[in-house]
Amino acid sequence: MIVFRPMTLIRTKRDGTLPGTCPGSLFRHLYCCLSSTFVPFLVLFLALSATALLSGCAGSPAKETKVDLVWPPPPEQPRIRYLGSYSSQLDLKGRSSLKARLLGEDPRGFALQKPYGVTATDDGRRIYVADTKQAAIVVFDFDTKKVYPFETDAAGALRSPIEVRVDSRGRLYVTDPVRSRLFVFSPKGKTLYALGAKEKLERPTGLALDERRQRIYVADRGTHRILVYNFEGEFQYAFGERGTGPEQFNLPINLAVDREGNLYVVDFGNFRVQMFSPGGDFLGMFGEAGDKMGDMARPKGIAVDSDGHIYVVDAAFGNFQIFNREGRILLFVGQMGHQPGQFWLPTGMYINAQDRIYVSDSLNARIQVFQYISERNVKRDDRR
Repeated sequence: MIVFRPMTLIRTKRDGTLPGTCPGSLFRHLYCCLSSTFVPFLVLFLALSATALLSGCAGSPAKETKVDLVWPPPPEQPRIRYLGSYSSQLDLKGRSSLKARLLGEDPRGFALQKPYGVTATDDGRRIYVADTKQAAIVVFDFDTKKVYPFETDAAGALRSPIEVRVDSRGRLYVTDPVRSRLFVFSPKGKTLYALGAKEKLERPTGLALDERRQRIYVADRGTHRILVYNFEGEFQYAFGERGTGPEQFNLPINLAVDREGNLYVVDFGNFRVQMFSPGGDFLGMFGEAGDKMGDMARPKGIAVDSDGHIYVVDAAFGNFQIFNREGRILLFVGQMGHQPGQFWLPTGMYINAQDRIYVSDSLNARIQVFQYISERNVKRDDRR
């Protein structure tokens, strides 16, 4: 094997390294040399050669092509539009893939491994993801174009974060069923509250915030209850017990609050969703076990859009279904797979103030983002 350098032929050793260098450092050596020598044509030649060579390497992330996906498909009026997906630093265009490879680094930078819970700021400039495999909250920051783990103090060290929410002050709320706690962090990662010891939280999972009423709702699948705290970390009340009747739960797992303050509970083991008023009154329920549209098999994340439609992720179906307030199925989005708009074990879900839909696509190690096209936008388009 022969490596070219300006005006010199250097024969490499059998292991492919240069004389006097360590095994595996050939590309690092070349990179350093080229950085200090102005040889335009050689730089171009090596860059093109390296790109061609590395494009065939196993594990190279494929760039996602732009697609125009809507549901329902034409000629029906679209209601959901696919916007894109996020899994690593590469998706924020803040890292040079070629440079990282030449230096022997992971070109993806910091990347998701097994996301579950997801949330976002109202303006969509930050996405927060609970990654159970990394025991971390992963931040996608579109202002700095960086992806990084949210750093906490020792008191708030996470072991298995499941759900995450952020309020208008930038405080983060995280459930950790292994530590049996709900943690509240400042924007800088200081632990403000670690809730659940007195109330005997066992396996907290689902989490929802009602900022108007200053309420934090927590689903405890270990005790089959919903617990309510205020924003100062003070326990208010709890309701529920194990069972199959109204206001009873069998593994409550995820929560959502709509703009009127109504609470929605994914009752996982009963294959249904239960609804409650801001005052705690039972409003109704829908769903049953099955494999047809509108049924539920492994219901997970839940969210509500600005028009009051209820979205429920189903990990078994590989999609999310959309219901009206009476529980009638309106539409489903997605199927099992790895392409845009497809899912492999979807879990958490969140809809922000802009009706942007975030879905954790767990085994595809990514967050997929969609846009709900509201009734108001449809009517505005019709008038044009």
